Amino acid sequence: MNPIFANLPVTVFEVMSQLARDHNAINLGQGFPDDPGPEDVRRKAAEASIDGYNQYPSMMGLPELREAIAAHYEHWHKLSLDPLTEVMVTSGATEAIAGALFGLIEPGDEVVVFAPAYDAYLPLIRRAGGIPRLVRLQPPGWRLTEEALRGVFNAKTKLVIFNNPLNPAAIVYPREDLALLARFCQEFDVIAVCDEVWEHVVFDGREHIPLIAMPGMRDRTVKIGSAGKIFSLTGWKVGFVCAAPPILRVLAKSHQFLTFTTPPNLQSAVAYGLAKSDDYFLGMRTELARSRDRLTKGLAEIGFPVLPSQGTYFLNVDLKPLGLNETDEAFCKRLVAEYKVAGIPVSAFYEEEPVTSVVRFCFAKKDDTIDRALERLSRAVRGAR
Repeated sequence: MNPIFANLPVTVFEVMSQLARDHNAINLGQGFPDDPGPEDVRRKAAEASIDGYNQYPSMMGLPELREAIAAHYEHWHKLSLDPLTEVMVTSGATEAIAGALFGLIEPGDEVVVFAPAYDAYLPLIRRAGGIPRLVRLQPPGWRLTEEALRGVFNAKTKLVIFNNPLNPAAIVYPREDLALLARFCQEFDVIAVCDEVWEHVVFDGREHIPLIAMPGMRDRTVKIGSAGKIFSLTGWKVGFVCAAPPILRVLAKSHQFLTFTTPPNLQSAVAYGLAKSDDYFLGMRTELARSRDRLTKGLAEIGFPVLPSQGTYFLNVDLKPLGLNETDEAFCKRLVAEYKVAGIPVSAFYEEEPVTSVVRFCFAKKDDTIDRALERLSRAVRGAR
């Protein structure tokens, strides 16, 4: 039996979603939207399934999608990519992350990880033989610092995995933090695996800056994106990998023994979607920001201290000022059982020295869902006083 995976707990997302089902609760925990996704993109997938090719596509992805990915990043980030040698399609971003870690890590290599961290990172790093070196980020800023990076980067550091915008902290890293990280990557000859699935889900006029576009990072960065997050189609599991040819060749060898390829009808639909006008992407941000503001306002009015949400589907509340005298995990379990609303304890994103007072809620929901959740949450606050 595999001791690394066998001893892992069930993911917090599955635990809280199961509790939501058990208690017939409103699920503001797991990050999926109520909206079914853009109809024209879904129709393209249906048409491609009926009228198109349904056998194994190229391992690297349909040429039309790889070209669309390159064109999309040229348009949005002024990033010039060769679709033949620098772009690959995967079955979701998690597969892309796994392939990058399995392909690039040798046993004993150290990997810098920022906590709070997506729960797949650490077990995948360890399965590949790597040694995680954790950097503890803290609310409300969750910022990178010279001191923290100097404490983990060393001659054994092979990779850094960097999530921006950061889930669950819901921040979009500014250029100065990216420049700091890029400087350390170059000083220690480190490859950056960048989980940028939330790149289009940014608010209030903010700009997502991909680390691969920073000076000195073009040839030492793996950029990972997700159609699921861009089009609110989380079940499609279509991911993108962009990297310089020497790195991508290694990742392709890893990918061929994981999923090998991705459903061609979904690839065709995503190629169509990535070419949509700016109005779609900006409109998506505006609509999600409206839902964010609705939940933020409602939470603030009933007494929850809300931390800023600059991107992603999430916002966080800090329980400390409420004086509840319980951890975020205990609060979330009580909340779902007694008040029928599921959130996620942010402590679950830490392996060491967790922040234990912050709870994450997903706002990518219909107005009615948000309003019903707020009514139940108001009773939770009143009951705590």
